[in-house]
Amino acid sequence: MVTRILFAAVFAALSISAASAAEPPPGKVSVVFDRPIPNLPGKSMKGVVVEYGPGAASPAHTHPKTAFIYATVLEGSFRIKIKGHPEKVYHVGENFVEEPGSVHEVSANASDTEPARLLAVFVLDTDKTPLVTPLKK
Repeated sequence: MVTRILFAAVFAALSISAASAAEPPPGKVSVVFDRPIPNLPGKSMKGVVVEYGPGAASPAHTHPKTAFIYATVLEGSFRIKIKGHPEKVYHVGENFVEEPGSVHEVSANASDTEPARLLAVFVLDTDKTPLVTPLKK
């Protein structure tokens, strides 16, 4: 009986580890500036640096509905898919935009060996937070 319980506990622990290993590691997001736009009352510009280690990714997500986003790859390469558009890999110096209301289906480091970093500039309503909302599965 004790052997069965021990075996079941070990099997459960291994199953949980395997499931966790299947999910990519998360990225790091840092707000680097946040400033109201003087000639557009109620609007702000926010700069965010997104850093992904090798193989890292974010779950599918949305941004505030008023957010227009311009992003430039600073290091490495990103695999990006915005709903309604084909998936594409962006390299250093390349950029993309997300229109207000977009669904960001894929955001991942395109490399399993090199880090990746991008700068995303948001123009949005000043009171809108959070900047990222994961989609419910």
